[in-house]
Amino acid sequence: MVASVASTYSDILTSVFSSTIAAKAWLATGAGALALVQISTGARIFGKIRHLVPIPPPYVNRIHRWSGRLAILLTLPVAFHCIFILGFKTTDMRVLAHSIVGSFVYGLIAVKLFFVHDNDHPRWTLPLVGGIVFATLATLWSTSSLWYFTNVRFGF
Repeated sequence: MVASVASTYSDILTSVFSSTIAAKAWLATGAGALALVQISTGARIFGKIRHLVPIPPPYVNRIHRWSGRLAILLTLPVAFHCIFILGFKTTDMRVLAHSIVGSFVYGLIAVKLFFVHDNDHPRWTLPLVGGIVFATLATLWSTSSLWYFTNVRFGF
């Protein structure tokens, strides 16, 4: 079952990208760009960068929600590739770090979403958890996509 799904996945991605690894790198880069939108709009929601992001609250909230949804959506094929095709690897320190940090990413996203909907916590909790999610995504991106773009190729 997983083999046929992996084959279909590979066929779909290689119709757009040169390889599944290139697709993984570019989709993760898109999610990383949306994570930057998340950090800036999240800071704006908490009143930290009003002058840098002069968007009124109803719009910045909507941008924050949709950029987060799209970022998660972009990570799903990446996670599928990592979990079901590549698996947990320990070939070198970069790959080991990527495998370990990648094991936590969706759990951290779930914790962040929990704090979004729970009002019984200190005000600083949500920005802290959001920052941890961002740092986790940045670590994953730097140990995969950045490595791919600098050591393999920068292209589709």
